[in-house]
Amino acid sequence: MPAGPGQPGAEATGLAPNWLDALPQAVLLYRREHTELGEGLTVSGLNRAASELWGVPEHRALGRPLLEVVRRHTLETLAERGGELELEVSGKTLRCQARPEGQGGALILEDISEYRRREAELREATAVLSHEFRTPVTAIRGILEALEYDMPAELQQSFVAQGLQETERLARLVEDLAVGFRPTRARTLTLSEAFERVERLLAAEYDLNTQAGSVPRRSRTAPRKAGQVSFGEDHLVRADPDKLLQVLLNLIENALKYGPEGGQIEVQTQPNGPWVEVAVLDRGSPISDTEGLFRAHTRGRHVSGQGSGMGLYIVRSIVQGWGGQAWAERRGERNAFCFTVPGVG
Repeated sequence: MPAGPGQPGAEATGLAPNWLDALPQAVLLYRREHTELGEGLTVSGLNRAASELWGVPEHRALGRPLLEVVRRHTLETLAERGGELELEVSGKTLRCQARPEGQGGALILEDISEYRRREAELREATAVLSHEFRTPVTAIRGILEALEYDMPAELQQSFVAQGLQETERLARLVEDLAVGFRPTRARTLTLSEAFERVERLLAAEYDLNTQAGSVPRRSRTAPRKAGQVSFGEDHLVRADPDKLLQVLLNLIENALKYGPEGGQIEVQTQPNGPWVEVAVLDRGSPISDTEGLFRAHTRGRHVSGQGSGMGLYIVRSIVQGWGGQAWAERRGERNAFCFTVPGVG
């Protein structure tokens, strides 16, 4: 970090150098002075980010005791001794550094809230995926051990089908891991391109009577559940194709799993200003706490079976990553799980 306090211009004028305003970090310059209350640290300059952080313009902060401006004894002590620490301030995580130099110094604060949030999500996702991997791996091991013994051909085929289904589940988890932990690669694509990929993947596990074209059945496993899926109008959007696929898969698969057997799932699309709104509708029971479902490790009250409760949390995280919104609401007799994606043209 540049040694602003040691620069003659900064000390002589009592102002922060103009170039400091270009920095994203909050920078406060201070110096040691004798006052009526004794020797103490006073403010000799601050940049625009610091003015916004503490809510005080530079001309009002100049010459005031450091503690009056930063309003935290922790920061005053840091400025005295130098060093680095992290503080929680108004819901933000700030990395605070103090660099004393001679009779002055600089206090530098950087908002690392997003970095810490992503770090926490990474730890949480790693723990969830570790748990989720354990189930199919255990099942596959059990199936392979059973196949070591002689058994009727029909029973053997049943075990093979179960093993293939668990292998596909494992492959999906690996894909989720790959998508979730790699940088975003956005491009322009049509929604129909994403819809076709969704159909191909879901056809391996579900007996889909889709209305957007036939889908080749490439899996030898028996479909677990029947359902009808229809897709709305096509639109050009700007997104990472794999992340868009992950969002659609989560929402449509939830509707197939938890909606009525053989129910109709409708995927509606419509332009909404610079965005395209996508809604997945099913005829499931009304949901009382729609917002709560988007929190980590949260599942619906009447949901049974395996699941980590991370699906909708992941959906919202991905959608917010491209600047969109994700929510759920009741539309007439149907539940609607919606999200927005940047439109093109």
